[in-house]
Amino acid sequence: MSAADDDDHGSFRHIALFYRSSQEYLDYLVPFVADSVTAGLPVLVAVPEPNLSLLRAAIGDLAGSAEPVILADMSTVGRNPSHILGGVLGSFADQHPSGPVRMIDEPVWNGRSKAEYAACVQHEALLNRAFDGRDITVQCPYDATHLDSDSLAEAEITHPRLCDAGRADRTSPGFAPDSAWARYNKPLPSSTTAASYTLHGLTDLAGARAFAARYIRWFGFSPSGIADMQLIVNELTSNGLQHGRGPCTLLLWEANGQLICQVRDSGHLTDPMAGHRSIIRDGAHGRGLFVVNATADLVRVHAAATGTTVQANLRIRRSA
Repeated sequence: MSAADDDDHGSFRHIALFYRSSQEYLDYLVPFVADSVTAGLPVLVAVPEPNLSLLRAAIGDLAGSAEPVILADMSTVGRNPSHILGGVLGSFADQHPSGPVRMIDEPVWNGRSKAEYAACVQHEALLNRAFDGRDITVQCPYDATHLDSDSLAEAEITHPRLCDAGRADRTSPGFAPDSAWARYNKPLPSSTTAASYTLHGLTDLAGARAFAARYIRWFGFSPSGIADMQLIVNELTSNGLQHGRGPCTLLLWEANGQLICQVRDSGHLTDPMAGHRSIIRDGAHGRGLFVVNATADLVRVHAAATGTTVQANLRIRRSA
């Protein structure tokens, strides 16, 4: 850390670390974890494999310290990037509301789909708003060897501080998180073969759930998968009816081994943080979207003055 960290908003520090090898990764992050543990600070490490195993082996006994290091596989807890902030990061921060918190958050890796990557950029942008003014430091590693130049450039837009392994961090001249979020708030692709159901009022919710169950049974979904999709349909359509100005439309279709649920209503979602706050910090207004984020494998939102579209994806999980 450098004295320049004080330039960050409040006491929140959000740093993009550009690493080019596993050794650079460890050389920077292991001392960050060790120094935090020595200072008695809670530490969360949420990174994908194989980096998780690298850090687990390198920090060794630190994981058994008085203030244990919490390790999480980001490919699991962050499979839906829209739930990282409201899930693993937010819940960890809420466990330590009054003191300093240290985290390693690696949401972007080579192999993420385009839709997942778009959600990652918005997650990184919203992180600045979520933790503004709190004594929290988040290090976000970016693989500068395997990620493309656009991904690295957008990391500079979503992070107020930048660091190349082995060098002091510096201010990002391109920091503009709101513009990064807006760049990916765009119309979502639909399907001409989707099954459609229109809801005119809350009395139509049961019919929508039954419609979804009939449709996804054709794909051999397990009972738990059917229940998950019905929950998603219920939350999205009830939100649409309550906050829109008329009927809302439910579409269901299959693409690339996933069932996609799209709900379109005429309401204008003006709060980018809706569904991204941890459940104890979110009001009733955002809890439906939080539940969808926690259940689905991917959630994308397009919010416009003319209406809101939400797409929630579930990987097809067939019965044995």
